[in-house]
Amino acid sequence: MLFTDQLNNTIELQSFPKRIISLVPSQTELLWDLGLREELVGITKFCIHPKELFESATRIGGTKVLNFEKIRELNPDLIIGNKEENEQQQIEALQKEFTVWMSDIFTLDDALKTINAIGALVNKREEALLISDNIKRSFVDLKKINKRVLYLIWKDPYMAAGKGTFIGDILGRIGMENVFEDKNSRYPEVSIGDIQTLDPELILLSSEPYPFKEKHMKELQDLLPKSKIIILVDGELFSWYGSRLLKSVAYFNELYLQNI
Repeated sequence: MLFTDQLNNTIELQSFPKRIISLVPSQTELLWDLGLREELVGITKFCIHPKELFESATRIGGTKVLNFEKIRELNPDLIIGNKEENEQQQIEALQKEFTVWMSDIFTLDDALKTINAIGALVNKREEALLISDNIKRSFVDLKKINKRVLYLIWKDPYMAAGKGTFIGDILGRIGMENVFEDKNSRYPEVSIGDIQTLDPELILLSSEPYPFKEKHMKELQDLLPKSKIIILVDGELFSWYGSRLLKSVAYFNELYLQNI
């Protein structure tokens, strides 16, 4: 069976995979929700959902630093990764030894296509279609939050989600105007002075990849006394592009009800 991944690599499977390693948290959770409980043998240390899997599966390093020795010990017949979340050199090294399928996701539509593509890859077409259809239907009920927003993903230096990112696409669907939408950088560094100049109505502090907490919100409030609203948000629900999207719209609508 021949499959083409989202980087236009063609892979061949003699049979549907029985030993899968997932290099991306959102895709790990998707594989679990597709029913691949026994087949999913290796995950990263960031693949925290579901808890049952995180506590039982072999961890093969992080998304950026893979443990090749552990991967070889697991002897996977399929590895599933992502262009943005994994390092190119490491993926190229894996491709010399293993069958590797890569996703490349920028929008919600891309995510839905990926869910179905992975479903076909692992012989779970119907299950994948059900998940993707339910996600698509849920977004019909999305309430719009019409504000100019700055979405911060990192501190020291501050970094934001910009143009051409999955987060940026989700913000747009919520009705938010990303203050970096007209800039070229996907994840620009931003200073306090920049934030003052950009003058967002709403600043969202993501729980990942940097774990923003209440103290960081207070720091920004002190530095930006004129900013209207600064809140902490669940980054998984803005950035995970697998089955966790089933929970995203309910969360976004809760934000709407908070009158932010």
